[in-house]
Amino acid sequence: MADEAGVDLGELPDAIGYVLRRVQLAIFDDFIRSLASVDLRPSQFSALVVIDRNPGLKQTQVSEALGIKRANFVALVDELEQRGLARRRQVHGDRRSYALELTEAGQACLRAARALQAKHERRIAARLGPGGREALFKFLQALLGR
Repeated sequence: MADEAGVDLGELPDAIGYVLRRVQLAIFDDFIRSLASVDLRPSQFSALVVIDRNPGLKQTQVSEALGIKRANFVALVDELEQRGLARRRQVHGDRRSYALELTEAGQACLRAARALQAKHERRIAARLGPGGREALFKFLQALLGR
């Protein structure tokens, strides 16, 4: 089978992992465009959501929950902090750990981003048709062994 550029992809289009990765890239591309007006990347959006839902969580806990390498997460939090969206505070009794919380600006940015994310979700769900989103989640959960 050939792709749009006429390149023979062999058995790749029939491989679940390959198709899932291509779909992920397409959805992320749409999501990146969706968040452009609030100048957030998907990883930053995810971090803001988790910090919002779990104020005071340690940096390491948030990075582990999101599956982001510690060094990469430190840089991500640095950016959020420089933009005034999140702040670190020292964890009482642990000078090496920092707890995270959103600032008012971070909460406002997240509200706007959530509205954009909801539009993105509706756009993707519309492509799947009636009941498609629910069916897709069922299949994806099965792949996760749930």
